[in-house]
Order: sequence, then C-alpha cells, then structure tokens
Amino acid sequence: MANIKELKKKIKSVKGTLKITTAMKLVSAAKLNRAQTAIQSSRPYAQELEETIRVVSALVQNYSHPYLEEKKDNNRAALLVFTSNKGLCGNYNSSVVKEVRKMLKTTSEDLKVYFIGKKGRDLLKNEVNLGKFYTFSKQDPTYHEIQEISKELGSLFGSGEFGKIYVAYNSFKSAISFETTIKQVLPMSMDLEVKEELKKNFPFDFKYEPAPNEILDALIPETYTSSIYTALLDATASEHGARMSSMDSASKNCKEAIRNVTLKMNKMRQAKITTELIEIISGAESLNA
Repeated sequence: MANIKELKKKIKSVKGTLKITTAMKLVSAAKLNRAQTAIQSSRPYAQELEETIRVVSALVQNYSHPYLEEKKDNNRAALLVFTSNKGLCGNYNSSVVKEVRKMLKTTSEDLKVYFIGKKGRDLLKNEVNLGKFYTFSKQDPTYHEIQEISKELGSLFGSGEFGKIYVAYNSFKSAISFETTIKQVLPMSMDLEVKEELKKNFPFDFKYEPAPNEILDALIPETYTSSIYTALLDATASEHGARMSSMDSASKNCKEAIRNVTLKMNKMRQAKITTELIEIISGAESLNA
C-alpha cells in the first residue's frame, strides 16, 4: 500500500502532466481558430468553382480535357493520405488509417499510396504499395507546395500511370467532430444522367469571354488543385480540433486523478493522526492507572 510520501510524489507528477496538457490545449485552440477560418473561407470558393466547371463542361459541346477523361481500361490508382506528424490527437489518425484499410480490402484497383504526415505512413507502410512521402519546409504546407504535388500526381494521371486519383482525409465539421472521407479528385467526370439533368436545368447557353474552351482549360487544373488544397485545410482544422479535445479530456482526467489521490492521502494522514492520538491517550491513561 502506498504511503503518504509516495502519494505526494504522485500528485506532483500528475500536476506536471496537467500543466503540459493544459498548455497543449491552449496552443491547439489558437491553431484551430486560424485553421477553422481558413477552411471556412476556402470551402465555398472550392465548391462554387467545382459547380461552375460541372455546369460549363456539361453545356459546352465537343470539349475534352485530360483531367475529364475516364481511363476505364486502367486499373491503377493513386491515393494521397493526409495524417498528422504528431500524436496526442485522439482517433484522428486511426480514423483515416481505418478507412484506407477498408478501401484496400474492398477495391479491385491496384492502389499506390502517397502520404502527407508521418503517422499514416508509419502505420500503413508495411500494408500498401508505398508511394512518395511528402515533406515541407514548414509544419503546414503552403498552397504552392500543394500545387506542386497536385501537378506531379496530375501528370502521372495524364500519362496513363494512374487511372484515378483519390485523397483520404478528415473533413472538418466542428471543433469536436470530423468525418473521414475518401474522395476521387481525378478524373473530374460526370455521369451521363448528371449531364442531362444539368442541361435540363440550363436549357440556354451562356455568353463566354474568352471562349469556353479557354475558360475550362484554365479553371479545370485550378479546380483540381483547389480540391486537394481544401482537403489539406480540412485535415489541418480536424487535427487541431481533435488535439484540443483530446488534451481537454486529458486535463480533466489529471484533475480527477489529483482529487482522488489527494483524498486518499488526506484519509491516510487522518488515520495516522488518529492512531497517534489513541496511542498518546492510551499511554496517559496507563500512567494514571
């Protein structure tokens, strides 16, 4: 059974842990605020850009682009996985890894997996056809760095190395929740039914300046890059939210542990004092006998 000295040492240790978890929670909260602002600003632009491409490409006749072409005879695909470089963020990384493993079991495609974030690579490197692991000059990659990655994967798609490009990431919902998503970013194709529906919704054509082909040639690569960058922003905000939530739970557990150990120590101290008082009273009574 632990003595009072050992319990004091344990309380001191847990208080040290509490300081660390509280500091990490505050840092994550500050980072989350910036990341949440970034994704909430970027997501409407990406969605509107994608919708514009869908409408214009459905209405324009006899237009083709490498990023729109389906390669039905190509069974190879690339999967870009977004995870964190650090732990202590709850089930953030395990959720992505779980979805990737599920995809590996259910798909008939020959997947090659690329990674942004060390945790995903460390967990999956022995289970997948390992592609490139991307590193950056700073902790969070810039738009230009993501643009270079998208160009690299896009060129592999255009050359026929891959028939599809996917991204796996956690989509940010709120500070305490995210949704793990695997999204196809190439080819940017639509079903015939969807095209026909869009044509019904827009029975007229637009006036374009410059020509619609030029507009699509410029916007399609931008839309593709934007979809990958938005996935990164989603993943970043989800990571900071998960870490903040995890550190909040850890801080509460530390406080509860300190309370319980302190209560136990006080009971032991009280029992020791009571025992000493009984011994003193017993000794005094024996002298008076």
